Amino acid sequence: MGNRLARVREERGWKKARLLHELRAAAARRGEQLPKDESLARRIAVWENQGGVVGDFYRELLCEVYRCSPVELGLVEPSPPEQIAAAPVTEPLELPEFTRLDPGLVDLLRSQTQAIRLLDRRLGGATVHGQAVAHVETVESLVRNALPGNAREQAADELGQAAALAGWQALDMGRLPEAWRLHEAATAAARESGQPAGLGYARAQQAFILLDAGRAADALDLIASAHDIASGPVPRELQAWLHAARGEALAALGDRDAALRSLDAAAGALPTQPEHALPYLMLDAGHLARWRGHCLARLGETSAIDDLSTALAAMPDGKYGRAEVSLRVDLALALRARGEVGESRAQAERAGRLAGRTGSERQRRRIRELLGP
Repeated sequence: MGNRLARVREERGWKKARLLHELRAAAARRGEQLPKDESLARRIAVWENQGGVVGDFYRELLCEVYRCSPVELGLVEPSPPEQIAAAPVTEPLELPEFTRLDPGLVDLLRSQTQAIRLLDRRLGGATVHGQAVAHVETVESLVRNALPGNAREQAADELGQAAALAGWQALDMGRLPEAWRLHEAATAAARESGQPAGLGYARAQQAFILLDAGRAADALDLIASAHDIASGPVPRELQAWLHAARGEALAALGDRDAALRSLDAAAGALPTQPEHALPYLMLDAGHLARWRGHCLARLGETSAIDDLSTALAAMPDGKYGRAEVSLRVDLALALRARGEVGESRAQAERAGRLAGRTGSERQRRRIRELLGP
C-alpha cells in the first residue's frame, strides 16, 4: 500500500502540503475536521512509507482527492482473477455531479472576492480571514467539479486571487504554515487558469512568507521565478510590482546598491496613469514611495524618512489600515536610525494602536522589537 500511495502523489507532482490541503477541503465538504497538520502528516508518512490499515473515513478522503478507487491506491486487495472474470459489469460508471459554471456565476464570485479585498484593506485581515477562507473553499469546490472550458478557467483565475488574498491575511496574522498552504492553492489555480500575471503575482507574494521566516535568499529565488513567469505581455503595474518585490528581498539581504537599482526599475516600469488592469494589485507613485521607504528602513538608511513622510501624508485617513501600520513602523525604524528616539517611539506607539485594531501580528512583532528594552 505504502509504495503505491507515495507513487500516486509523486505522479501528480504534489508536495505533502498540497495533499494536506486537499484532504482538509474534502473533509470540510463532509462537515468534518481533521487533526493538526503535524499529526496528519505523520499519518501520511506511515501510510506512504510503512503501509498499514487506513480506516474507512481516510480511505474515502484519499479516494476523493486522488480520484482513484481503493484498489488503484492499494488500500484494498483486488478481487481474485476468477471472480473478476465471472462477475459481469452491471453498474454504469459513476461520475461526480458536475458544477454548472457560467459567466454570471463567475462574476458573482469575483464581486465577493472584491468585497473581501476592500474590507481587508480598511479593517485588516483578522476581521475577514474566516470569510476569505470559506470563500476560497467554495470557489475551489466549484472549480474542481466543473467541466473544462472557459468558465472553469475564469473561475480558477478567481480562485487564485482569493487564495492569495487569504494567504496574505494569514501571513499578516503570523500564521506562516497556513499562508504557505493558501499560496500553494493560489499558484495551482493560477496555473490552471493559464494567466501568467496571476501566477507570477501569487508566486512572488509567496516569497514574502520566506522573508518573514528569515529565508531571504530563497525569497529572492522565488521572485526571480515569478519574473520569468511574467516575462510576457503583462500589465506594467505588475512589472513594477515585481521589481519592487525583488528590491525588498535584496534589502533584506543587505545588498543596498542592487536593492536601489530594482526600486529604480520599478519606478521606471510604473505607468504614468494607473492601468487598474489587475484588481488585486494597487501600485502608484505613493505606494511605491512607501515601499522604497520600507526597503531603505530595512537597510538602516535615514533617507527613508522623506519617502515615508511623503507616503504618510498622501495616505487617506483610515482607508488603508494595515498599510498605515506598516508605514509607521518603517518610519519609527528610520527615525531611530537618525537618533530621534522620542519621535520614533511615538510613531511605534501609534502603529501599535492601529495594529491592535487590524489584528496584524506581523506588525505587532516588529513594534515589540522597536519598543523593547
